[in-house]
Amino acid sequence: MFADPQILRMIVVMAVVACVIVLFAFEVYSIELVAAGAIAFLLLLFHFWPVPGTDFGPEQLLAGFSNPALIAILALLVVGQGMFHTGAMEGPSRVLAASYGRRPLMTMAALFGFVMLISAFINNTPVVVMFIPVLATIASRIGVSPSKVMIPLSYVSILAGMTTLIGSSTNILVANILTEEDKISLGFFDLAPLGLLLAGSGIAYLLVVGVRLLPDRAEGVTRRASSGRQYIAQVPITKGNPHVGEVPVAGMFPNLKGVTVRMIQRGSRVFYPPYGEEAALQEGDILTVAATRKALSELLVSDPGILTGMLGTGAGEKNAEPAGALAITEAVLAPGSRYEGRTLGQIGFRTHTGCIVLGIRRRSHMMRQKLSTIRLQPGDDLLLFGSRAALRELRHNHDLLVMLWSMSDVPDIRLAGRARLIFGAVIAAAATGLVPIVDAAMAGAVAMVVFGCMNLRQAARALDLRIFLLIGAAFAMGASLKVTGAVDLLANTAVALAMPYGPAVLLIGLFGIVAVLTNILSNAATAVLFAPIAVDAAIKFGGTPAEQNQLAVAAVMTVIYAANCSFATPIAYLTNLLVMGPGQYRFTDYLRVGGPLVLLLWLVFSLAAPYYFGLV
Repeated sequence: MFADPQILRMIVVMAVVACVIVLFAFEVYSIELVAAGAIAFLLLLFHFWPVPGTDFGPEQLLAGFSNPALIAILALLVVGQGMFHTGAMEGPSRVLAASYGRRPLMTMAALFGFVMLISAFINNTPVVVMFIPVLATIASRIGVSPSKVMIPLSYVSILAGMTTLIGSSTNILVANILTEEDKISLGFFDLAPLGLLLAGSGIAYLLVVGVRLLPDRAEGVTRRASSGRQYIAQVPITKGNPHVGEVPVAGMFPNLKGVTVRMIQRGSRVFYPPYGEEAALQEGDILTVAATRKALSELLVSDPGILTGMLGTGAGEKNAEPAGALAITEAVLAPGSRYEGRTLGQIGFRTHTGCIVLGIRRRSHMMRQKLSTIRLQPGDDLLLFGSRAALRELRHNHDLLVMLWSMSDVPDIRLAGRARLIFGAVIAAAATGLVPIVDAAMAGAVAMVVFGCMNLRQAARALDLRIFLLIGAAFAMGASLKVTGAVDLLANTAVALAMPYGPAVLLIGLFGIVAVLTNILSNAATAVLFAPIAVDAAIKFGGTPAEQNQLAVAAVMTVIYAANCSFATPIAYLTNLLVMGPGQYRFTDYLRVGGPLVLLLWLVFSLAAPYYFGLV
């Protein structure tokens, strides 16, 4: 028996897949290396030991790298990076973050409720893409690790996909195949009753148990500068500034978050705190403020009018607008600097460097005067703002000690409008079915670069090699299992074992094996493979044609529900991969949080399905 080359080949492939899953889980080696190694091994295996009667080889094994799903994911990552880079989600995130502080439970419940509602009626991939930046910004603002919110976002969208015929592309695919081949049709809301029970059970699990299993993992970004040090900065109130007309409350300006206004200059008139109604902000006012680096950065991305005003401060004919990606860094005035004892205006700092001195900090005391009138001293800390290229050029400036390690990007909020339009067009085109999601995503990624929301270097940084190799390896393993007959063997064995015990046990066993395989193979491939097998098994139970048809429909719905239980691995579904990077997740995080969820849904289905389908 084991001398049969086909059986030996199948055993070898199954062993390879098992080893890869174990290595993924324990992360003995990097996921990228394991995925690439698996592909290399399978390429060599089928080259030296081909499958007779087939042309299975590199073209089939590497087909995953040209799969539309992979291209769509990478393109959507670029679109999301464009949204981040322009600060396009800052406004909605600020509203949600403020609401979270007052009503945290209601805010998060409303947000995830909205995700579930729209995921039930449109493809959940663009829904997750839309909310990743929102949740990431909220998490950053309220001091919560993104790892606490990203997996729930993916899982809620997947759970919603169980409730309608169009809730997931898998549902539509299976329904269409069976309508064409077996004349079995599903109504739009046929999945809803049992689907809502499963989805409700899953959400309850996430609220009670899942939140405790999620890792509390800080973002993979090193804290570069102390956030408590305050700089003296100058904020011009230009035309279009959102704070025009703002009246002080109790002598302060509460809407200027994290900023202390130390002086207001209105022409020749100067106001000092505490401020009265006569100090209501007007166009042309110049505010001297004390603020941390973080507060000044947030002020720059709070409104296009504020950023435009800051960029216009001291702008001459040369270097009036920084070209390229904007950033902030810190510098110290060097001993013996030519700038000592001179003001920024006398130096012509912006004209010569193309950079703006956003703030000045002097260790000896906190100054209360206009930024432009401060005479620099050795040891002064300068907060510099400009393009990344211009800031890097300052490393050749011997009058400053520039701390390039402290550089961080600043979203160009002026481009947020066009980024939102591009993003909205991608979502609308994909959700309405105007074009396939891969077409919409690619067009959106290109548009983000063409319309200046990001450059090619920033777009390339958004591409994740781990996701690329994971998907490629998953397709290669799935194709290998199929061509060697391993998938058919597993499926038919499970069905054969369940059949003697009646149709209810068949459905329960079918749910279990599909739920396991959907976390190893893609859910669409698993569903398409098992749907015809499920229908054939249902028909074999005999009975009248009406009874056979009823059981066949139940079997098809079982496959759909189980195929959507893609929670236990990042390769199980696109949305799991999309949140993997922002949440800084490891392979085992999905297994720890999603594994019990799969078992719970299997248990709920096992208890409810026999009664729902009338099998008891």
